[in-house]
Amino acid sequence: MVELRPPRVEQRPGPARYGIFSRLRSYFILNPLIWAYTVVLGLISLLVSLLGNTQRILHKLARLWSQLIMKTILSPVTVTGLEKIDTSKPHVYAVNHASALDIPVLYVNLPFQFRILFKSELLSYPIIGWHLTRSGQVCINQQEPTRSVGQIRSALKSLKRGMPLVIFPEGGRTPDGNIKPFMAGAFFLAIKAQVDIVPVALVGTYELLPMNTYHIKCRPLEMRVGKPISTAGLHGHDMSALAAKVQKAMEELYYTGRDSAPTP
Repeated sequence: MVELRPPRVEQRPGPARYGIFSRLRSYFILNPLIWAYTVVLGLISLLVSLLGNTQRILHKLARLWSQLIMKTILSPVTVTGLEKIDTSKPHVYAVNHASALDIPVLYVNLPFQFRILFKSELLSYPIIGWHLTRSGQVCINQQEPTRSVGQIRSALKSLKRGMPLVIFPEGGRTPDGNIKPFMAGAFFLAIKAQVDIVPVALVGTYELLPMNTYHIKCRPLEMRVGKPISTAGLHGHDMSALAAKVQKAMEELYYTGRDSAPTP
């Protein structure tokens, strides 16, 4: 697997900025508001989903949920590179995963409808699991991959018909803010559909809300979008090499802000 780039410069704030008042604001204002948005809009999405094929509406509800969260946590996002992407074409967007708040960042700043590849463990969460199932997201069972065959086939058809797909190739959130090794299998759908992969680096979301904490540290964020990486002519045995290429491009974006991906 690709070696990590030189360690990034830590952007951890001093205790004066994120001290007791920051914790109290997070625990007693920000978190309760986020849970309120989740419960109310989640129940609305559940009711809407009973009307039939309403995935476009459910995407809009997810985007509204994300907009409310991003306005609440006072963390503006600077987006770079997206203007170079032809968003009218279907792509697989490979995103680093550092925080539970990565999803709202993506819903607010990707200006098109998309589907997310997610782990089956999320289905155990009330409301969130219901929404994921009914909104057409793609569930992958990492413990028993054979149980995901139907979902994978459906996602492949959707991707070929023009629906973009968001994946987290690390397989889960990073525990330390550094990019973890990519899982080669995450790129199976991109190769089968012969669509380009767009690396997307979310910078600052780990510092905003790392794993195993509820302390949201309001701060500016960045979404850095790299050049598309072609899968034309690639086959299943090329997944590891492709994963290495995408990870290299992601690390350049994340650690240095440069885009090293070759122009397709």
